[in-house]
Amino acid sequence: MLSFKTNILKFQKQGEKTGWTYIQIPAELAQKLNPNVKKSYPVKGFLDRFPISGMNLLPMGEGDFILALNANIRKGIKKKQGDSLFVKIELDPNKYQLNTELIRCLEENPRVYSFFQSLTPAHQSYFSKWIDHAKTLATKQERIAACYNAMVNKQSYPEMVKERKQTMRLD
Repeated sequence: MLSFKTNILKFQKQGEKTGWTYIQIPAELAQKLNPNVKKSYPVKGFLDRFPISGMNLLPMGEGDFILALNANIRKGIKKKQGDSLFVKIELDPNKYQLNTELIRCLEENPRVYSFFQSLTPAHQSYFSKWIDHAKTLATKQERIAACYNAMVNKQSYPEMVKERKQTMRLD
């Protein structure tokens, strides 16, 4: 297990990652965790005392990786940008299972499902985890519909989120 202390960072302008809160895993630490791997891979462990699993380290070039900290994690660790964080992670051998209701819905339209399958596994999991984190059945159903519409329009997860934010501002 890899243990280190770091500070929480936030992207100002970084394409689809603009606004993301994250921690950086420098190349030398990433090499200890998963030698010679330069693409995304799953990890589990603890951020301070908050358990995590099924999360992917994302490559940033030059051997460095990041771990995105979504709102649920930030609430769990009770920290924000600039705060110090103790990280204890290891490879997670359990592959994340995509939301079965989403998959069933997408499979009803081969063209839509084909587009979903053309997305990277990390991008597929963004959609799926967004659905998994819904707190009510109504929200879950609304999110499945939004994902379906995004696939119809051949949108990536960040494109869907951006469009949803713009639509909410217009209402």
